[in-house]
Amino acid sequence: MAVRLSLIWLLLLGTSIDVTRGKRLDRKLLDNRIVGGQEAEDGVAPYQVSIQTTWKTHICSGVILNEQWILTAGHCALDFSIEDLRIIVGTNDRLEPGQTLFPDEALVHCLYDIPYVYNNDIALIHVNESIIFNDRTQIVELSREQPPAGSTVTLTGWGAPESSFPTVQHLQTINLTIIAHEECRERWDFHDGIDVGHICTFTREGEGACSGDSGGPLMWEGKLVGLVNWGRACAVGMPDMYANTVYYQDWIRRTRSGCKNRVT
Repeated sequence: MAVRLSLIWLLLLGTSIDVTRGKRLDRKLLDNRIVGGQEAEDGVAPYQVSIQTTWKTHICSGVILNEQWILTAGHCALDFSIEDLRIIVGTNDRLEPGQTLFPDEALVHCLYDIPYVYNNDIALIHVNESIIFNDRTQIVELSREQPPAGSTVTLTGWGAPESSFPTVQHLQTINLTIIAHEECRERWDFHDGIDVGHICTFTREGEGACSGDSGGPLMWEGKLVGLVNWGRACAVGMPDMYANTVYYQDWIRRTRSGCKNRVT
């Protein structure tokens, strides 16, 4: 399998790509972790998974769609070979899995990252055996409605609390605020990396997402509305971008039956 030089490897190299002009810029642009949150209550997000390397390093989050499918960000499915990943479910402690599964296929949006601006940043990962459901492991419910501007939404993840810090062991949570799409684009000077498939949050400086939270769930009224895509690290006063799962709902359903852009 070909390995793509995507977000995580760019961060390790210390640079990322300026998606508006094709230039390199400081890695802080696409670093995504929860900042300003607090430790989540045990079992508060039973649909959440930790996507890890086989050497137990947390790299991304995702959510459980059914007994064998995980939904996450597109770059989370491409930064490492499938054989180098494992999926942890049923726990707030990423070092103490309720169940460990191994992916055998990834389906990435066929138009992901064209033209290199983290649009269509969404993927499905198939695991090699059935997920065992209990009170700590559950399917996520997809929202059919868009949260209006001003709505309070909840993000959970294992990302680090500050830029350049390691990811945390115990799941964190934070409430954030949806902002209007046009306001989000204006704040980012009409950045090409914010398209119709994105939803944006901004509450205040010191609160938001950074690397390690990529692919993590944004919930509104108990249902999924977004997955962490990109932002400026770490909670420095700019909106964060998420793949809008309401917008991609048809793709999610259709793609489980097949897509040309496969990673195996």
